[in-house]
Amino acid sequence: MKLAEALAERSDCQIRISELQKRLVRVARVQEGEAAAEDTDKLLAEVEQLFQRQLMLISAINRTNAKTEYAKGKTISDAIAERDVPGKKRDFLRSVTDAASVRQDRYTKSEVKFVATVSIAGLQKQIDQLSKQYREVDTQLQELNWKTELI
Repeated sequence: MKLAEALAERSDCQIRISELQKRLVRVARVQEGEAAAEDTDKLLAEVEQLFQRQLMLISAINRTNAKTEYAKGKTISDAIAERDVPGKKRDFLRSVTDAASVRQDRYTKSEVKFVATVSIAGLQKQIDQLSKQYREVDTQLQELNWKTELI
């Protein structure tokens, strides 16, 4: 199995667990004398199987990421960090630029005027650079994921 396939299956497990949780919540309690619309024991057993599969996949993915070389002296785990940190910084700066660029309509001159305290253009330039950096590393990771066998 390729690393990319394991990542896709892990995602599917997470989605399926979430769906089963919603179904279980709906039938966890019924009026006395009524039957649940679904068998809760079967649903719980299915969830348990999914969690076991997810545990196996996550362990294998982590092992593979830690042992597979991404670049000289760097592993896939290192590359994930190199991708995720700029992504988080980009999201952080985007929230600041969004707050600074909120337009407020003033209907009279006596209303309070707000001005940005940060350079929106400067922050946007950083956001663009971080987005590019994120995309480049992510593309390389995606390619490697399809070439790498799961350990």
